[in-house]
Amino acid sequence: MNDRPHVLIVDDDREIRTLLGQYLEKHEFRTTVVPDGKEMRRVMERSRIDLVVLDLMLPGEDGLSICREVRTRSQVPIIMLTARGEDVDRIVGLELGADDYMPKPFNPRELLVRIKAVLRRAAHAPRDPTPDSVRAFVFNGWRLDTTTRTLTDTSGKDVALSGAEYRLLAVLLGSANRVLSRAQLTELLRGREADPFDRSIDVRVSRLRQILGDDARAPQIIKTVYGEGYVVGVTVELH
Repeated sequence: MNDRPHVLIVDDDREIRTLLGQYLEKHEFRTTVVPDGKEMRRVMERSRIDLVVLDLMLPGEDGLSICREVRTRSQVPIIMLTARGEDVDRIVGLELGADDYMPKPFNPRELLVRIKAVLRRAAHAPRDPTPDSVRAFVFNGWRLDTTTRTLTDTSGKDVALSGAEYRLLAVLLGSANRVLSRAQLTELLRGREADPFDRSIDVRVSRLRQILGDDARAPQIIKTVYGEGYVVGVTVELH
């Protein structure tokens, strides 16, 4: 029974977290439900969590702040729930490292599908995105270790990446000098065709540029090829 994925549900609405927990339990998940960030931290300290369903509108410490904190120390997949339904909340959540989002009210069946998709991407995303002998990409003074999934800056300091950010950077570095379209990146990272209005790839590229100190007005590391997609514009060494 312990090999079932363990989902942590963080929502201050008792009815929602209880019903969602019961629904996921019926579909072969283990669940833990908590009302706030404080209880979430306690659970994450003592248990292995495979995915977090995190409500944006929590009393006191909100979901965005919690997401930002989690991303400084963990790549655990996060799906955010928001009652606002505004693009700005979705975009900020993605920028902070959320892997997906669902607006409230939501259909539990759709959330179940999204949970399975995020876990599948996390499980099957290549740890070594190119040949098996590649253990790290070194580029422009940075190093991305594909064994530990760690990004190290030019001073040797580790920099936190979400699972989605790691996978996107690894795919881009593994395809250095080859332009990848948004549709290709979406398919590679999500295993489905891209929605023409889905701009999550753009949001994640913007986030990676911020992390890498890549000037958004004239990026050199992750370049935009207008009308085509993105390409790495610096030399990438395979170690």
